[in-house]
Amino acid sequence: MCRTRAADPRERILAAAAELLAEGGSEAMSTRAVGAAAGVQAPTLYRLFGDKQGLIDAVVNYGFERYLAEKTSRTPGPDPVEDLRRGWDLHVGFGLSHPSFYALMYSAARPGEAVAAAERAGRVLTTMLERVACEGRLRLPVPMAAQMIRAAALGVTLTLIAEPPATRDLALSVRTRETVLAAITCAPAPAPENLTPAALAIALDATLPDRPHRFTAAETALLREWLRRLMDEPN
Repeated sequence: MCRTRAADPRERILAAAAELLAEGGSEAMSTRAVGAAAGVQAPTLYRLFGDKQGLIDAVVNYGFERYLAEKTSRTPGPDPVEDLRRGWDLHVGFGLSHPSFYALMYSAARPGEAVAAAERAGRVLTTMLERVACEGRLRLPVPMAAQMIRAAALGVTLTLIAEPPATRDLALSVRTRETVLAAITCAPAPAPENLTPAALAIALDATLPDRPHRFTAAETALLREWLRRLMDEPN
């Protein structure tokens, strides 16, 4: 992430903070160092970001936006499960390429609050899983499957970041990825008449919000409760 001399002071500050973070970790990202690198005075920095925590929050979103730009620029492939694999690898690869950013991004979130850009990343993952569900290949409800992927990918990435690069075993990522995918997905679906009730329920639950129907809100809530009971049946 190279420093830029953009005319916009806010962009200059974010670019400078990003470079200092990449070079020296969060300790190097003092407000004084960021101001000097961006060529702005302290009052400008505080006017734009409020305090150091405001600057950290903005830098976290800055890093997430660049991660999302790469993640969302890829055209979905014909196999949604393969897209999940590529998404996992992109996530881990971003963390290993930008370890200070990654560690800050996931340590900056406060309990009960999600970073705005992280919510966008979650929606991208949800969309990918809904495609899997629509093909009858998801074993679990979309929200639970998304939580499993996020938790596993985060743990793997932070574990690998903590290892010295020379001894880092990238096979950990592949094995964990395949274990998680095996737990939440299944082989290409058979003919619809051969799908299990649980698989059909997961697929309908994933697509219900996007499909026109004549149910009232109360009826929709009741239907989704019934669908979730079916999801608990073994696949």
